[in-house]
Amino acid sequence: MIIHTGNRTDIPAFYSEWFVNRLKAGFVLVRNPYNPQSVTRFRLDPSVVDLIAFCTKNPGPMLPHMDLLKPFGQYWFVTITPYGRDIEPNVPDKTKVMEDFKALSKIVGIDSIGWRYDPIFLDEKRTVEWHLEQFERMAKNLAGYTKTCVISFIDLYKKVERNFPEAREVSREDRLRLGKECIRIAAENGMIIKPCAEGTDLAQFGADCSGCMTQATFETALHTHLNVPKGTGTQRKGACACILGSDIGAYDTCGHLCKYCYANTDSRLVLENMKKHNPESPFLLGELMPDDVIRDAEQFSWIDGQQYLF
Repeated sequence: MIIHTGNRTDIPAFYSEWFVNRLKAGFVLVRNPYNPQSVTRFRLDPSVVDLIAFCTKNPGPMLPHMDLLKPFGQYWFVTITPYGRDIEPNVPDKTKVMEDFKALSKIVGIDSIGWRYDPIFLDEKRTVEWHLEQFERMAKNLAGYTKTCVISFIDLYKKVERNFPEAREVSREDRLRLGKECIRIAAENGMIIKPCAEGTDLAQFGADCSGCMTQATFETALHTHLNVPKGTGTQRKGACACILGSDIGAYDTCGHLCKYCYANTDSRLVLENMKKHNPESPFLLGELMPDDVIRDAEQFSWIDGQQYLF
C-alpha cells in the first residue's frame, strides 16, 4: 500500500521529529478530519507499506534521518516557487531548498523525486514573463536531479478566497501560453511537465496529462508493478487519476502559512494547533481521547513482483 504524508500538512518541514518517532514505533494514529472520534491505526512496516509519499516545501529537516526510510519505497514532491515572504511567509530561502532537493535526489534516486512549481497565479508583479524567467532559472538549477515537474494554476477554494482575497483565476489564454513555454523549458532541461488537475489542454504541447501521483508514478519509483485494489484512487473524482488516500497528516497544522493554501483555515488556528503538537504522541495533533474508536487499517503489499520496464 501507499502511505501519504503531505496532502494535509508538511510533515518533513515541521514534524520530522514526530515522524522519526513514528517510524521507530512502527505505527501512527490518524484522526478522521470529518469524524474526529474515528481513529485509524496505520502500521509503518515495509512488509505492508510499499512506498511513503511526501509533499514538502522544505525536505531539509528529514535529510539526517534518511537511513530510517531505506526499507521503504519513497516518492518526494518538493514544491519550489519564486514567490516571496508576502505569499509564502515561512518557506525557507529557495536557494537552500534547491540544494536540499539535489541532496535528496542523490539519496532516493532521480525516479523518486519531482519538482512542483505550483500553484501559478498572476498579478501586476508576477506576470507571464516573470514566471517564465523564474521557471527557466529554476529548471536549469534542478536539471539532472529530476525528470518530472508538476505545474498547476491557482484554484479558488473557499479557504483560498478567505486567506488570499486578491487572488484571481488565470485565464485560459495565459494558461496555454505559460504551459506551452514551461513544457519547452522543461524539455530542454530533461524534464516532462505534468499538469495537476488541469485537464488535457496542454497535451497538445507535449505535457503528460495522466496525473502526478499515479500508479505509474509509484511503479517507476519502485521499479516494479503494483496490484492496486479496486476502489483505491483519487480523492478528487473526475479531476485526476492520482492515488491520494491513506494520509497521516492533519489539516490546519502547516506552519508555512502560504496565502494560497487549501489545507489551512486561518493562521491563528494553525498556530493554536501547532502548540498542541507532541512529538511523542502517536497522533500528529493532540492525544488519544476517551471516546475515540480505533480501527486497524487493512494493509497489505501491492507489489506483484514483476519487473517494471520504464
